[in-house]
Amino acid sequence: MGGDYLKIGDIMEFFVDSADTELIKKAYSMGLCDGCTTNPSLIKQAGKDHKKVVQEISSLIPGPISVEALSETAEGMVKEGEEYITWGKNIVVKIPMCPEGMKAVKILSKKKIRTNVTLIFSPLQALIAAKAGATYVSPFVGRLDDIGHVGMDIIAQIKDIFVQYDFETKILAASIRHPTHVLEAALIGADVATVPPDILFKLSNHPLTDSGMKKFLEDSKAWKK
Repeated sequence: MGGDYLKIGDIMEFFVDSADTELIKKAYSMGLCDGCTTNPSLIKQAGKDHKKVVQEISSLIPGPISVEALSETAEGMVKEGEEYITWGKNIVVKIPMCPEGMKAVKILSKKKIRTNVTLIFSPLQALIAAKAGATYVSPFVGRLDDIGHVGMDIIAQIKDIFVQYDFETKILAASIRHPTHVLEAALIGADVATVPPDILFKLSNHPLTDSGMKKFLEDSKAWKK
């Protein structure tokens, strides 16, 4: 297997899919934020200037932060990527899966600039991105579920291909809709799951844990008297 793949002792990483700095800080304090993914919609929701919010996130966490290129041409994406990496040492340029995007990934890869290829819906797209030199590929499992496919199948197929050909490109499970998606991604061996904060904070929840804690606290009051 490639050097960046999960081996015995490796741990799947959690990225926070958000541009909300307060939620990112909360996740990081809980050990649930190994990185962050953003997109234009998330930046808009944050209600802050694009550059300023990315720089703020970069100052909060040491892990990779994906920042999406907005140009429709390879030349424009490369120019944006070169600008983004001046915003912080941990910036990864997010590139859409399209012909111009793959040109940009190849150029950025040669410049040693990390990339995350987004909007992947098939294992062949992931293969193309890996061949272009992508650091990460982001298959959108939830959106595949929405149209009647089993979204998690794409994670398993990409994993098989990457192991077969010893690619170092990391699999980043995206469009996570519920905790079961995170569990299934971990069982398959995805390198990363990027998770919205509301779902991320549910991962530690279980009704039996809640009832058990309540019982322990009630019993502890008896001997504290």
